[in-house]
Amino acid sequence: MTRSTFLLPFLLLVSICFGQVEYEIDPPFNIKTVSFVQNQKNVLPFFRLGEVFEIQFDDLYGNEADYYYTLTQCSYDWTPTGLTKNEYLNGIDNQRIMNYQNSYNTLQQYSHYKQAFPNKFNTIIKSGNYIIKIFNDEQELVFSRRFVLYEEQVSVALDIRRARNFDAIQEKQNMELAIDYGDRILQNPTQNVKVTFFQNGNWKNAIYNVKPQYTLGTQLIYKYNTETQFWGGNECYTIDTSNLRTSNNSVAKVSAGDIYNSHLYINYARKNNPYTYFPDFNGNFVIQSLNSENQEIESDYSWVYFTLEAPDFFDRNNIYITGMFNNYAMSEENKLVYNKKNGLYEKAILIKQGYTNYQYTVADNNNKINYKDAVDGNYYQTENNYPAIVYYRGNNARYDKVIGIANANSESIRN
Repeated sequence: MTRSTFLLPFLLLVSICFGQVEYEIDPPFNIKTVSFVQNQKNVLPFFRLGEVFEIQFDDLYGNEADYYYTLTQCSYDWTPTGLTKNEYLNGIDNQRIMNYQNSYNTLQQYSHYKQAFPNKFNTIIKSGNYIIKIFNDEQELVFSRRFVLYEEQVSVALDIRRARNFDAIQEKQNMELAIDYGDRILQNPTQNVKVTFFQNGNWKNAIYNVKPQYTLGTQLIYKYNTETQFWGGNECYTIDTSNLRTSNNSVAKVSAGDIYNSHLYINYARKNNPYTYFPDFNGNFVIQSLNSENQEIESDYSWVYFTLEAPDFFDRNNIYITGMFNNYAMSEENKLVYNKKNGLYEKAILIKQGYTNYQYTVADNNNKINYKDAVDGNYYQTENNYPAIVYYRGNNARYDKVIGIANANSESIRN
């Protein structure tokens, strides 16, 4: 056997193990309200290396099932790095999640799980992209989530401006970024530094692989016209189910069955209307039950009934209800159904009690999102949150460090 013949199977195995992109896997129906939590608030999954954070979720079966987690470090493109576990993890993973409680005084039973990092079993010791995978006791993958750990080694300035091209000036928001690495030595920074831009922490419309437009001393400058633009969208709708027994300005009526049913007011497509500002959480949600002490286990679930009037979209596209509460998942569970009798789109989704932001997302049968023809239009005035994450890999390095992060809000958008 020749040397090349011997190496071929090995190289194929390496490509399979380390070349596959780690996408997020959506959970089954019984797993709800998956979120990253810090200081008891749902947050975007970007954390300083060494900071304490948690991942939490509910299991509607409520049978105290055993769940386990693993941690995998990924490169900038979300393929696993070539590092061994002990190179980025101090300790061992594949641990059972031991912190869980059953719901208390709720119509919908569930078991609430939370896992903190770092913990007594493991500590992540390198910055970078990571994916956490949750398995059941039969080692079947239940769901996975991405998160990022960063260091602050460079100065990052991010500004939000209106689009410069006239065909999008009313609808898009443009990122302008400056990375100042000061006296830090970066090898070939125009090639080895990479940036990812996010809108409200949504992985599905993130912008990757944008090179610096030019350098200015120790600064890398990004001032593109189109490469760093996002569709502005519109302000999110907000559901208030903090009191499941009463109606309010978002819930038209409440009915009771095995659990509560919250019927929302009809939403009308806003794409042809003037922009109107009203506060939202930029897609986030807050778990809250009035008169409850422990929101995590005393907040109930209800069937939330959505109704949308959007005649322009009939028989043309799929429309989904998305937000951080369901990780912007475009699945059948979140897909509106057209009712021919009343000409409206309808859907009922099981959602945990509190304040929940949502939006309508238009996509084709391949889940390619149609941002231009959004149900509620696109407006440059829309208030959005924009994180930018800076990666760096030296010439001989084996993984991508995250050396900086910036956050900006389009509320301060400039021309």
